[in-house]
Amino acid sequence: MSESDTTTEPAELSLDKDVSDDFADLPLRIDNLQKSFGGINAVNGATFDVEKGTLTGLIGPNGAGKSTTFNLITGFIEPDAGTVTFNGEDITGMAPHDLADRGLVRTFQIARELSDMTVLENMMLGPKHQFGESLWRSVIRRNETMEHEQEVLERAWEMLDFFEIEHLANEYAGNLSGGQRKLLEMARALMTDPDMLLLDEPFAGVNPSLEKRLLTHIHELREQGYTFLLVEHDMDLIMENCRRVIVLHQGRVLADGTPEEIRANDEVIDAYLGGDV
Repeated sequence: MSESDTTTEPAELSLDKDVSDDFADLPLRIDNLQKSFGGINAVNGATFDVEKGTLTGLIGPNGAGKSTTFNLITGFIEPDAGTVTFNGEDITGMAPHDLADRGLVRTFQIARELSDMTVLENMMLGPKHQFGESLWRSVIRRNETMEHEQEVLERAWEMLDFFEIEHLANEYAGNLSGGQRKLLEMARALMTDPDMLLLDEPFAGVNPSLEKRLLTHIHELREQGYTFLLVEHDMDLIMENCRRVIVLHQGRVLADGTPEEIRANDEVIDAYLGGDV
């Protein structure tokens, strides 16, 4: 069988998501997820789901298991038990790059840009199944490779413009401010054309002006059909922007509901030691 028979063609890049596709209304489902470190239960039976086309908040006091849950969902560590289902497929323990191929992508609390490359070069690395990754296609199907690279370039400029950082295209990523790096990381994540993004404290270290811009972009993307799961310590931000909030405590789901329901939940208030929620 020839390579042309087995090679997956790259998906056409698009900003808008089809909200009427055949995926389930609950694309991400977490069932009885468990993970221990040295006898300590970091995640202890966490069970929840995320609705399609929503911005869902995942909160909890320090040590609640939020970061570990994110790492389990996105394949950076393997669970001791439980399952993670995405778009109807059991993805438990799959590698991050395999999950990205399936449309599940995450960002990190500390942005992981390639500091010695320009912003535009960082963006160009994002798309999956690029023609140039195959020597055979690069040589034998040179015209198609060039056309695809032009599409990727156009997509990169589109995303830089969307996040209002096109003026930084030729700047080295390592020279960006913390907030600009967060914008770059999300723009680069969208270059993979994901169905769902898991955002790990995307507003940490971001000034109020950039925070507002980033929130605006997230809501615009949600309206286009993207799904978001957001970990964030700023309770006011969560309550004002998420339609649904999931509260973790000691590795379990303590509460799940609207911001109003979470604010009025006595168990949640106690878990935060009487602080504002």
